[in-house]
Amino acid sequence: MSDKFYLKPEVYIEPLCNHWYAWPYLIQPLTFARNMVKNHRRLMMSFVKNYKLHMLAKQSTEMVGGEFVNCSKEQLADIKSLIDDMEINKSDLIEAANAISDLENLLLEHNKNESIEDLYCKVPQILKGYVELFVDQNHNASYRIIESLLYESDLYKEELQSVLFGSMEKVENRPFVFSTPRLADDNHLHLNLSFNNPKLRRLLKSRFDPISKQELDEILEGVEQSGGLSVNELFTKDEPINRHIAPHSGVRIQYTGHAGFLIETNNTSILIDPVIAVNNQRDDEDLIGYSELPASINYVLLTHSHQDHVNIETLLQIRDRIETIVVPKNNGGSLFDPSLKLMLQKLDFNVIEVEDMERINLPNNEGHIRAIPFLGEHGDLNIRSKSAWFIEALGKRCYFGADSSNLEPEMYQHIKKITGELDMLAIGMECVGAPYTWLYGALTTQFIPQEVKESRRLNGSDFQKAKMMSKTFNPKEIVIYALGMEKAYSYFMGIDYSDDSEQIVQSQSMVDYGNGNGVKTERAFCRKEIIF
Repeated sequence: MSDKFYLKPEVYIEPLCNHWYAWPYLIQPLTFARNMVKNHRRLMMSFVKNYKLHMLAKQSTEMVGGEFVNCSKEQLADIKSLIDDMEINKSDLIEAANAISDLENLLLEHNKNESIEDLYCKVPQILKGYVELFVDQNHNASYRIIESLLYESDLYKEELQSVLFGSMEKVENRPFVFSTPRLADDNHLHLNLSFNNPKLRRLLKSRFDPISKQELDEILEGVEQSGGLSVNELFTKDEPINRHIAPHSGVRIQYTGHAGFLIETNNTSILIDPVIAVNNQRDDEDLIGYSELPASINYVLLTHSHQDHVNIETLLQIRDRIETIVVPKNNGGSLFDPSLKLMLQKLDFNVIEVEDMERINLPNNEGHIRAIPFLGEHGDLNIRSKSAWFIEALGKRCYFGADSSNLEPEMYQHIKKITGELDMLAIGMECVGAPYTWLYGALTTQFIPQEVKESRRLNGSDFQKAKMMSKTFNPKEIVIYALGMEKAYSYFMGIDYSDDSEQIVQSQSMVDYGNGNGVKTERAFCRKEIIF
């Protein structure tokens, strides 16, 4: 084993699309095009125009998650180069982004008394054949994207994918993913490898399966590289200290950080919303690492398509360990609701798409998984690809609600008749989310008044909503999670709480209420284990 090397536990990877951190809305071609034009280009042009203001903003903790580019004056030329490249070499994506606006304006002007069929000839050329036009029950014209065709078109550009390697030994904090492009610098290594490239798969597999120096050299031969971090700094001969140990009996539930849980019996493993952190030891946080995951994960359950739940960075690194990913069904072509199934299939995952309340039986008659309707947290948008999860394993009943908001208590009364009372209720309580335009603004084509932005937010449950769920399901234990409290996740959460933040106040009220009524209740932070 002396010539075998593991990827160091402090090494992180960032999958990139055209130098920006890859999240689900940068994979589907049209949502990527809109984000590239409406967000990426806008932010970079703002940095070029007034880089001093951006550099000043990054010094303020109040600006965490804000719209400033976290780059230096020395990187100004690189930012200009990205803008120029976009204008010269990504003109078809710019055309597609603008075509969405033209199409929606065309449909807004449609006479409700007339058939929509004559509008097909007016669809912008770049979208022809990729959209279906229709009218809703109130005669409003709209469209759906034929996503499966779109993924086979020239607008899906695998060549724009690459991967950045960094080390928490070298950097203090990773820049916020939505506002800062990833540029070549002394602390990172960029490899021009697409997400499905077998070379990348083998590199990432070395977290668990060591690689020889000869194999590493063969993999990197001919691969375009940039940045000052050397390959040798990414690897170690030391085996991972912590390893996975399967439970001998019963059901074990481990909190894996943020919105993630690992549920295991001796025969079955289920991972929910995995975002495996690369720990910065300076923050002294004890989080589950990649080496502690099972060698084979039977099911990965994804609640919704936000970056902190469908985390491509993590999924690519455990791709060869996942048997099946289970995702909620989408709306079938809505720009705001791209298909998780099609996206993940394009990244070479085995995917099952489920309806609300659909059931998947576990092997060996150990129990089942059931998709639970998910309300709220999407700014009132018609987004269907969201689901909470109910898992019954060896007779233990657990509900994982992520960012669900209890907007309609009667729904849970209906669900309770099917699930029964719970052994564990896990509910997210980020009750004051950002305006919905924080995630979806690039997809909108019409002006949005400020009062609409302030009203329609990405809110999870507050105390009253969570309390109603507790009263309905009468759980033996309550876990509050998905608050983004761990510092290791700040680069994609953009949250910096204080003791009087509403999310902390509301979740503490729930902790006090649950414990005051004899139900063990706590906020999950870093490691947590429950044994049934």
